[in-house]
Amino acid sequence: MQELIMIKYGELTTKKANRKIFINILTKNVEKILENENVIITKDKVRMFIKCDNAKKIAIKLQKVFGILSIVIAYKVNNNLEDVLNKALEIMDKTKQTFKVVTKRADKNYPIHSMEYSKKLGGLILKNSNFKVDVHKPDIILTVEIRTEGTFVYTDEIKGAGGYPVGVGGKGLLMLSGGIDSPVAGYLALKRGVNVECLYFESPPHTSLEAKNKVIKLTDIINKYSGKIKLHVVPFTEIQEAIFKNCPDTYMITIMRRMMYRIAEIYAGKIGAKILINGESIGQVASQTLDSMYCINNVTNMPVIRPVACFDKLEIIDIAKKINTYETSILPYEDCCTIFVPKHPVIKPELNKCIAYENNFDYQNLIEKAINNIETITNFKEDEFEDIL
Repeated sequence: MQELIMIKYGELTTKKANRKIFINILTKNVEKILENENVIITKDKVRMFIKCDNAKKIAIKLQKVFGILSIVIAYKVNNNLEDVLNKALEIMDKTKQTFKVVTKRADKNYPIHSMEYSKKLGGLILKNSNFKVDVHKPDIILTVEIRTEGTFVYTDEIKGAGGYPVGVGGKGLLMLSGGIDSPVAGYLALKRGVNVECLYFESPPHTSLEAKNKVIKLTDIINKYSGKIKLHVVPFTEIQEAIFKNCPDTYMITIMRRMMYRIAEIYAGKIGAKILINGESIGQVASQTLDSMYCINNVTNMPVIRPVACFDKLEIIDIAKKINTYETSILPYEDCCTIFVPKHPVIKPELNKCIAYENNFDYQNLIEKAINNIETITNFKEDEFEDIL
């Protein structure tokens, strides 16, 4: 193994007494995503090091691991200036013209201070190359980290996903649809360290196999940031048909969402989730006005996290494009939230009316039946659905 990756932790370094816990969880997540790679992982309280055969390939995979501030392909040499100079001249891009040296002296016993070291090394590079110094807008930033075990030299720093390692925040149940918003909500929850499982409501024959496979593909995409996601598919047909037969069309969406929340709360308890997560954005559709949210949320005592609640649609779309869910989300396959949609759904539903309409049918038995027949999908193979999608 010739190449070395160095990981910088970012937010984890603010955790003081709990830092060790966060780093251990991050390490497990890195091991999970690299389980099929030939690597050796070591760590301390400020850095993680990965010895590997193909650093560029590993770095790309690590960009999807939350809890990492940045990733660098570094080169370890002895703590003497000559070795550092030789490595610097070897790795600096000869097509560039200007450079700047940044020294970080983690080993405080090293006799040369950071500023002095940067000047000495910069001067030696000037004498031994055609590079010029530019401290304001250099073509190359040469970073030197002096540590007790050696000096690490690198020129490029790759931005990581940031946030907290998935798992430090406990488990949440994401109400995942085939739209743009809920996958983004799942991504943002993962970024705050929440271990996510997904709940999808299907209504065959009113919803198609393509709609289900679309959601499987979305789950697979966000699973790249976790590696632990399960997708639970709820058979929702009988409940949705009962709502259609027994409730005024203006209230159908509100009642449907209340049923979904009831199912989500019960199932969250079964899998040990502490919160519900969804992609609701205030005022975006009729069921997401404040009055609607109040009536719908009334059926659950579980905390509901809405990561995109105050984002506008364009902001959500930008994130969806960044995480590669957008093109899948806009595929034209209807889910159960888009069928039986009335022309004029109520935007200010009344709670007493919701309760009265729900009493027109035995929804509790239907909910129990739906929960007992939930299908769980755990193996996601992106290529499996290429022909369908």
